Amino acid sequence: MTEEQDGRTQHQHGPVLQRRAQIKAGTTDQRLLDSRGPSDWVHTDPWRVLRIQSEFVEGFGLLAELPAAVSVFGSARTPVDHPEYAAGVALGGALARAGFAVITGGGPGAMEAVNRGASEAGGVSVGLGIELPFEQSLNDWVDLGINFRYFFARKTMFVKYAQAFVIMPGGFGTLDEMFEALTLVQTQKVTRFPVILYGTQYWSGLISWLKDSVLPGGKIKDADLNLIHLTEDVDEAVALIVDAEQSRSEQSQVERALAVEGPRVQAHDGQ
Repeated sequence: MTEEQDGRTQHQHGPVLQRRAQIKAGTTDQRLLDSRGPSDWVHTDPWRVLRIQSEFVEGFGLLAELPAAVSVFGSARTPVDHPEYAAGVALGGALARAGFAVITGGGPGAMEAVNRGASEAGGVSVGLGIELPFEQSLNDWVDLGINFRYFFARKTMFVKYAQAFVIMPGGFGTLDEMFEALTLVQTQKVTRFPVILYGTQYWSGLISWLKDSVLPGGKIKDADLNLIHLTEDVDEAVALIVDAEQSRSEQSQVERALAVEGPRVQAHDGQ
């Protein structure tokens, strides 16, 4: 609709208001049906919104029926013959035997090791891949997988469908995922959510820096350091996750009971 209002021409383009030089000729239907112009429009931001939406829909649909799950991060560059690879296989197997699905980035190295351990133990082995400039496909041990274009959509799936994070030795990507997890727990976006750093020697320098520089500088509190669990033992890591899951289940039962009891008490008091 084009009209004169206060001496100005305006056009209502769906929910968008356009005026003066911002008005485009024609209608949406006309541009759809009456043109076979360049395909650049599929790369514009409004179209990307639909792609982003589709990634969330696909991810939610794929993962909604997972059992309790643990997201495990680690380096794609971990060699198959490295002790960290063997630890990843052991961790994936132990989590599967404890009844947890495992979710990794689906790549090689430490991610492959965890997927392999879970798959060999008969568990649910999930891989959430990402489109990268260099070729990287989902590893052969992923039994349920999806590839994402957008990191932020992928990160949402790691958090939404997991009850814990285990961070194995890794580089920038692993550090990014670790600090995002810690930030979400610190700000109570997720609760009762253990973040476990596996590899005492590898992570000890980072922990020391947090204690000796970040904490004294007033950038974090003592309680924030308690969000991090450092271990070198697969059984200890799994036990922490099991305990947290039991605590979460008990708390949920209490919250549900209070939600039911509250209206009953109010109704009784009103009599």
